[in-house]
Amino acid sequence: MTAITPTKSPASTNLPASAFHRDYKSIRTLVSVGLSVLAGTLTVVACIPLFSVLFMLIVRGGTRLLQGGLAIFTELPPGAMAKPGEGGFGNAIVGTLTMVVVAVLIAVPFGIMAAIFLTTFGARNPLSTFVRFAAKVMTGLPSILAGVFAYVAVVLLTGGFSAVAGGVALSVLMIPIVMLTAEEAIKMVPQKMKDAAIGMGCTPAQVTWKITIPSAMPGILTGVMLAVARAAGETAPLIFTAMMNNFRWAIDGKQPFVHLMRPTSSMAVFIYNSSASFSQNLIDLAWAASLVLVMMVLFFNIGGQLLSRGSRPKR
Repeated sequence: MTAITPTKSPASTNLPASAFHRDYKSIRTLVSVGLSVLAGTLTVVACIPLFSVLFMLIVRGGTRLLQGGLAIFTELPPGAMAKPGEGGFGNAIVGTLTMVVVAVLIAVPFGIMAAIFLTTFGARNPLSTFVRFAAKVMTGLPSILAGVFAYVAVVLLTGGFSAVAGGVALSVLMIPIVMLTAEEAIKMVPQKMKDAAIGMGCTPAQVTWKITIPSAMPGILTGVMLAVARAAGETAPLIFTAMMNNFRWAIDGKQPFVHLMRPTSSMAVFIYNSSASFSQNLIDLAWAASLVLVMMVLFFNIGGQLLSRGSRPKR
C-alpha cells in the first residue's frame, strides 16, 4: 500500500510569506505621523489667540508708550478733555507695587511658618493634612472671594477703601502658593544635613532656622515670585478693597509719605476702567498699561523659573 503525499499547488509556492500578513510596521508609522501632524496643528491653533493678544499689545500698547515716552510712567491719568498723548499711569504702577509689598509682608511669614509646620513639627499630624488640603483648594479660589473677605475684614472695619485692604486681599491669594512651594523646597533639603546638626547638639528649632530655611531659600523665593506674579495681575479683589484714585499717589512728598489708608490706584483696575472709557486717549493708555503689566508679570515668572532651576539638587 503506497502512502499518499500532499501536493502543493503552484500558486501557493510562488507567493511570498508577506502576502499573507499585513505590514503592521507601516501602519504604526502612518498612525504615528498622522498623530504628530494633528498634535502640531492643534498646538499652532492653540497658540494663535496668545500670539494675537501679544501682537495687539505690542502694536497698540507699544505705539502709545513710544508716543508718551518716560512721562507716561510719571504722570497722573488724563482728564476727559486732555489732548491725545497726554497723561500716564504712574500712580497705578506705584499703587500696584505698594499693595504687592503689603501682601508680601503678610503672606511670606504666614506661608513660611505654615510650611515649617507641615514639614517639621506637624508632619504626621492630621491637622497638617487638613491645612495642606485647604491650601490646595485655595490655589483655585476665585479671586473675587478674596476681595469679598478683605472687604468684610478690613474695609468695613476701617470705614473706607485703602491700600492695606488691597494688600490683605492679595495676600489671601499669595499665602497658599508661598506655603506649598516652601513646603516642597524644605522637603528637598537633604535629611543628612539635619541629622548632622542634631548630632552636634542643635535643637529642632536651631536646625530649622539655621540649616533648613537657608538651604531652602532659593525655592522659597521662587514661590514668592510666582505668588507676586499672580497677585500683580488681579483686578476683582482690588475693586472691592482699594477701589481707584486717579488723582493721588500712594507715595508722595506729603506726610506720612506712604498713604496706605486711602483709596489707591492699581494697574489692573486702571486698565479695567480706562478700557470702558469714551476717551480714545484713555483707551490707548489702557493698551500701554496692559503691555507694561504683562512685562511685569513676565519678569516675575522668569525670575521664579530661574530661581527654581538654582534650587534643584545637583546629581
